[in-house]
Amino acid sequence: MDANTIPQISGQIEKDIRQTYTGGACDMYIPSNEEGTELYAYDVNSLYPSVMLNSLMPIGHPVYFEGDIRAINQNAFGFFFCEIITPDNLEHPIIQTHVQTNNGIRTMAPLGTWTGMIFSNEMDNAVKLGYKFKILWGYSFKSDYIFKEFVSNLYNLRIQYPKSNPLNYIAKLLLNSVYGRFGMMDSFLNVDIMDIKTFKKFEKDYAEDINNIVELDGKIMVIHRSSRKVLDTMLDNASETHNVSIPIASAITAYARIHMSEFKNNSDFKLFYTDTDSIYINKPLDDSLVSETVLGKMKLENVIEKAIFLSPKVYCLLTKDNKVIYKVKGLSHDIELNMNDFENLLFKKSFIQKYQDKWIKNISEGHISILNQLYTLRVTDNKRELIYN
Repeated sequence: MDANTIPQISGQIEKDIRQTYTGGACDMYIPSNEEGTELYAYDVNSLYPSVMLNSLMPIGHPVYFEGDIRAINQNAFGFFFCEIITPDNLEHPIIQTHVQTNNGIRTMAPLGTWTGMIFSNEMDNAVKLGYKFKILWGYSFKSDYIFKEFVSNLYNLRIQYPKSNPLNYIAKLLLNSVYGRFGMMDSFLNVDIMDIKTFKKFEKDYAEDINNIVELDGKIMVIHRSSRKVLDTMLDNASETHNVSIPIASAITAYARIHMSEFKNNSDFKLFYTDTDSIYINKPLDDSLVSETVLGKMKLENVIEKAIFLSPKVYCLLTKDNKVIYKVKGLSHDIELNMNDFENLLFKKSFIQKYQDKWIKNISEGHISILNQLYTLRVTDNKRELIYN
């Protein structure tokens, strides 16, 4: 790519824009299909590379503004802090936010009113469904199609080789993970070895940044989150460039959610479950939306005779060719489960308990422990209220 296309974004601007970096939309809407009906499982063909190829990205240096920038410039592009008002009734809400619950921070797409940062194009897409936005302040950017050559070259490389070839896999990894590299946290853990005098001064000024210390032979190893610039006057270290840009990562994931929103609140079919790049619906899609090779088109993965969706990343499928597929986030796939296990969990207050080995690393003590832990699987209402019949 051309040099200086993407500036590194850090500090308060990075913290503000990171609010919009909420990842893919994964949700369960209908827990199971009726007997005698089929579901169709579709995946997007290279979702993130397709939106990188075809979408405008934020480039250049951000410009801070206050007030409604769209009243002055209808085409303003960037990240806006808004009062967000959803429609009263929407089967599949599409704007995500981080919410503090009794079980920690959860990413959800709620109904109601709140304030938060949002990518301008995702805001424009939501307006079509009746969302309303009052822009209060934000950061505007220039825009350009900067990933066309990158995506085209790597995708062309990938399709030259079968899936069993390492070059296919390497190209796939580069295409699908580059957005995450731009979205890495800028406050990395640093490890420095200091003499006692330097450490005492550092501890006095930056105690809250220290994560851990290890006493060595006459020196101290300090693990901390301080900026490298902090240590330039203390240690013989050059300043680092982390090459991160949260606006790029956030825009890519927002465009992916926009793409997937086409399959929500759609009267042509019922949506049972959606993940970052997949949908489970009760009818086949129109042929114009389906392709095995075109970036951004859908590809049919399975026709399903029976499905049970309990929560995001927790489901069991019986395919038309009698294959059982199940997924439980946090549980080893070595633990066997069957359709009956999932079916029993549809009943209120039911749960399953399984033991699994977990590898626990302790860096400061230099060892790994293998612990036999109890895993309890139950349906939760962390994201939405569950309705039992």
